[in-house]
Amino acid sequence: VYLVESGGGSVQADDSLRLSCAVSGDTFSSHYMGWFRQAPGKERQFVAYISWNGAKTDYSDSVKGRFTLSRDIVKRTMYLQMSRLRPEDTGVYYCATSFCVGFECAKVFKAIDEYTYWGQGTQVTVSG
Repeated sequence: VYLVESGGGSVQADDSLRLSCAVSGDTFSSHYMGWFRQAPGKERQFVAYISWNGAKTDYSDSVKGRFTLSRDIVKRTMYLQMSRLRPEDTGVYYCATSFCVGFECAKVFKAIDEYTYWGQGTQVTVSG
């Protein structure tokens, strides 16, 4: 499975950005997916999660109400729409994915070690 993020950039506070994560190499529709970010000098943190079927999403408290996650199965791409960006949103954003089986798919996956495949990251810098 290969993940490629895009859409990062430098923006002003209150601006918007849309990150994309293109997936190749395996059955996209059977994998849950997430976004994480890592600010300079800090640990990588959970940002958002979407279930394998797109029916369930979850967000960190710091981005809830400002970020929206979606996925397009035909395009094999996941999107993170980020609005009302703040300087504290600055960091490298990583998409990640893995798969679940049966009843375990009912949970929300937020831990780094619950994700097997990772992209290379895309930088988001928010000024202001």
